[in-house]
Amino acid sequence: MFTGIIEAVGKVKSIKLNASGARVMIASGNLDLSDVKLGDSIATNGICLTVVDLDDASYSADVSKETLTRTGFTNYASGTKVNLEKAMLPTTRFGGHMVSGHVDGIGKITAINTVGNSIEYWIELADNLKQYVAEKGSITVDGTSLTVNSVDENKFRLTIVPHTTEQTIISTYKVGQLVNLEVDLIARYIERLLFCREQDCNQATSSGISKELLLNSGFIK
Repeated sequence: MFTGIIEAVGKVKSIKLNASGARVMIASGNLDLSDVKLGDSIATNGICLTVVDLDDASYSADVSKETLTRTGFTNYASGTKVNLEKAMLPTTRFGGHMVSGHVDGIGKITAINTVGNSIEYWIELADNLKQYVAEKGSITVDGTSLTVNSVDENKFRLTIVPHTTEQTIISTYKVGQLVNLEVDLIARYIERLLFCREQDCNQATSSGISKELLLNSGFIK
């Protein structure tokens, strides 16, 4: 689990395709790797990656074909800048929102406008994701927790303050660029609850847990 508050900006050192996907090496920049061990998770442009090799200044991870398909990794190359965040600790200050590191899809930047000392970005997203985006709600863009300022059909507007621009890769964005998007987890759970009110979600899962069992056990009312 992550918070969407970027800790450092790194760079892709290499991407080597293989039968199962790819092995990527990331230069960690100012990210402190002293407390990272093999098997830990690091959000890399919003993608939860498991560390399989590391040294003082970089880490490597395997990227599955599924991840290559759903994210912008297919457009990355050596030198591409990426946002970095280590997995949160129980004692971490929760400055952003709940971020899983599981990218839902890719968005496209359609407009960039300067407003005072801030910059506005309009991002277009796929029709199957637009119902999860709400004005003043949260969304993760390349791993950064951001507030949606307005929504227009399948586009949403972000207003980025100078501090966020300085601490992330947002300053490199251009019109037409693709970005990784993760919608708010709470929105997905609400959708599922509403669906279950209309559909038959009472049947047991493969684990034997059913709505009836949870009701009888006092977990739900």
